[in-house]
Amino acid sequence: MPRRHRRLGVRSRVTAAFALGALALSVALSTLTYFTARQYFLHERQTAVLRQAYVNANLVRAALRSTQPDIPPLLASLDTVPGSRSVLYDRGRWFATSLTVGRDAIPAHLRSQVTGGTPASQRFSLAGSLQMGVGIPIPVVGGAYFEVFSLQELDHTLRILALTLAAGSVAITLAGIVLGRWASGRALRPLGDVAHAAVAIAGGRLDTRLETFDEADLATLASSFNRMADRLQERIEREARFTSDVSHELRSPLTTLSTSIGVLEARREDLPDRSRQAVDLLAAELRRFQHMVTDLLEISRFDTGSAELSLDDVRVDELVQHAVQAGGNGALPVELAPDVAGLQVSVDKRRIERVVANLVDNASVYAGGVTRLAVEASDDTVRLIVEDAGPGVPAEGRERIFERFFRGSAAGRRGAGDGTGLGLALVAEHVRLHGGRVWVDDRPGGGSRFVVELPIRAAPAGPVAEAAPV
Repeated sequence: MPRRHRRLGVRSRVTAAFALGALALSVALSTLTYFTARQYFLHERQTAVLRQAYVNANLVRAALRSTQPDIPPLLASLDTVPGSRSVLYDRGRWFATSLTVGRDAIPAHLRSQVTGGTPASQRFSLAGSLQMGVGIPIPVVGGAYFEVFSLQELDHTLRILALTLAAGSVAITLAGIVLGRWASGRALRPLGDVAHAAVAIAGGRLDTRLETFDEADLATLASSFNRMADRLQERIEREARFTSDVSHELRSPLTTLSTSIGVLEARREDLPDRSRQAVDLLAAELRRFQHMVTDLLEISRFDTGSAELSLDDVRVDELVQHAVQAGGNGALPVELAPDVAGLQVSVDKRRIERVVANLVDNASVYAGGVTRLAVEASDDTVRLIVEDAGPGVPAEGRERIFERFFRGSAAGRRGAGDGTGLGLALVAEHVRLHGGRVWVDDRPGGGSRFVVELPIRAAPAGPVAEAAPV
């Protein structure tokens, strides 16, 4: 399976681009500057050395044409630049002004080329120091004049220049990182505002809009986003009104049908067997239809923002036990943690009873029934836990299972259509209205584990008589 690499964020990539650009530019400029300066300094030094060497060579040639030239004083009297040493070849003999720089110090190639009659120069290293040797043949006397100049000072200057340019490249690269970070932050700030607005709209705050940007390009983005949000809000509100209106319109005929079914059920024993079966089926479908209409009305109130909490301070243990009994599941045991006893919370009793009833019904219809119903307290929250013995919920469906009419693997399966498809969606809406959250994970040993977490709004362990009756 190919390994997936996490990509850098946009801001990090822009910062990296600035840093790499600054690094490439600074390295290119530093390299160009170093080699240009190096070439210039070497050329200037070599020109000065050659000029001085030719002058000295002419003086030596004039002296050697005399009858008995005194060579050592002659070499010592030459005008040379500081650090230079003279070497003379005269009819098979070698003379030098320095004990350390003589015949053997001059490269063999340079010696052979100059003594062969060709002027030449060469840079070489002597005892770890950079030197420059210049050789000028003196053919009229069969000799050759050499001067060896030290380039150590120039080499030291070039090293300092290289270090300075390298430090400058590092500084420019760091400046590029800072500039890239600042520029990417300013450039992406409007996109951050768009992302926050989109998250707010996705979370149900449909009236969220972007402020108008000063830049012309971004102004178009803001106006387009706001128009899209306007149309989305209008469409959602229109669909919510449609659902609410249809549900309201259905209540009257459903009431009439329910009354008629009630009359038929009262005379059920007088009906033939086939008619009794038809009445039973009709009554069951009618109750399911009424349940669905009730759920749709509740959903429409959430969509239109008209759902409100009617809070009461109640004891958690009594609330859950009463909810179980009210849902017709009185035989279902409720497991209460020790720290839950006497704990009071401020909740909307009707909505929490509906949450418990829907979770129990979901387990009964789709997962073979509830295996454990428990209440636990943790810090400033209280958790209601409902476990079942079903096949569990795949990881990819644990968010969608709280969507409206989502049935997952039960979709299309015979015998799995008794629910309205709105029960868990209403659970999520009721819990969200209380500021809590709900999720599902695996139950140890198989099955699902639904957890409702609600904030504790009231102080715990108050006198029981102060709590509202459940």
